[in-house]
Amino acid sequence: MPANDRLTDGQGPLTLLLAHGAGAPMDSPFMEALAREIGATGVRVVRFEFGYMQKRREDGRKRPPSAANTLKKAFREQIDTLTSESPVVIGGKSMGGRIASELAAEADLAAQGVIGCACFGYPFHPPGKPDRWRTDHFKALRMPLLILQGTRDPFGRQDEVTDHLTPLLPAIRLHWLESGEHDFKPTRQSGRTQDDLIREAASVFSGWRAGLEVDGHG
Repeated sequence: MPANDRLTDGQGPLTLLLAHGAGAPMDSPFMEALAREIGATGVRVVRFEFGYMQKRREDGRKRPPSAANTLKKAFREQIDTLTSESPVVIGGKSMGGRIASELAAEADLAAQGVIGCACFGYPFHPPGKPDRWRTDHFKALRMPLLILQGTRDPFGRQDEVTDHLTPLLPAIRLHWLESGEHDFKPTRQSGRTQDDLIREAASVFSGWRAGLEVDGHG
């Protein structure tokens, strides 16, 4: 178990500030694998935990996530410690990516050195409730957004999401991971593994972020 501070993987001229999902900590197997693969592409990956997850680590009691405004405040505090060091991409797994994307729609982050946002398994809607979209803020994005999504993700399957996002796609790069679930786990019949899809997501992220650096910080 790590202490309640941040975890850092890799080195490079750009930092990915990566938040966890609602139910798993910053050192879950998925977060460990994702940070390792992205770090191997020449990006510094910094993981952190929201306060409710830190408390769970301390006493073992499961807690629901804090209110969105509380999570955004905690995310901003982490950004403030990084933006003087290097350009930053904010992002996260599931809920962490959603909070990052909401921040990416706010006006002041670009001035702090934040140049993009990346979401790994975006929770487009609650499972089984495709009428409750969590995308209104996408219309106000102030920076490029990358979404890596499994085609079988119950929080937003390919057929649902493609039609819904079509009007917004100029501002959003959406990459589908074939057969992937919310944690990028594919079916056995696909012949691929979760590690394969995490590696693919890291490769797509690497190509996408290279464009950000050329455009804004090359």
